[in-house]
Amino acid sequence: MEKSEIKGFIAKRCAKELKNGDVVNLGIGLPTLIPNYLPKDVELIIHAELGIVSAGATPKEGDANYDPYHVIDAGGGVASVAYGGGFIDSATNFGLIRGGHVDACFLGALEVDAQGNLANWIIPGKKMPGMGGGMDLVAGANQVIVTMEHCTKSGAPKILKHCSLPLTAAHEVDYIVTELCVLHYNGQGLVLEELAPGVTVEEVVSKTEAELIIPEHIGCME
Repeated sequence: MEKSEIKGFIAKRCAKELKNGDVVNLGIGLPTLIPNYLPKDVELIIHAELGIVSAGATPKEGDANYDPYHVIDAGGGVASVAYGGGFIDSATNFGLIRGGHVDACFLGALEVDAQGNLANWIIPGKKMPGMGGGMDLVAGANQVIVTMEHCTKSGAPKILKHCSLPLTAAHEVDYIVTELCVLHYNGQGLVLEELAPGVTVEEVVSKTEAELIIPEHIGCME
């Protein structure tokens, strides 16, 4: 798979986890591509942790709703509100998250481990991501799906036996979707549920530090 195809491939697979009317929080970067791959009959209520319920498409400079000073997403990019959506204050916003009203949360990770633990922040001020609202989202969302490339730029595994970085949350990850496979944390370990076309079990195992549960039948990512 070409490097330029990876994000779209992962986002397309993630879109299959969603159904019409789901309230979904999309993290910075790759997760924002997911709505591009939804079937026509599926519409989401996109929750933005900065206080938007039913976020709209990302506006371009020159659009009537382009307002980079007042309407932004969690990554500081320009955002918009879909018809019927609105703004809420921070307390209400996090009340939605902590009250279990977000059906699914998609976010990236620096590390995930065999116990369903997630690490997606390091030290603020070091040009790395801070924790943001990730701790609340991962603990409060009904389903947590990590979207990321399987290894670091240097080729080191990102799916480990034990996370080495500070945890964002413990035992909260449900699925990991990479360009190689789909892994499901079932409470006991990581189950290899699907393989990308042309990828073998041996390749996934060689690029994963955590021990995987290999079922008799493994599906194909599409």
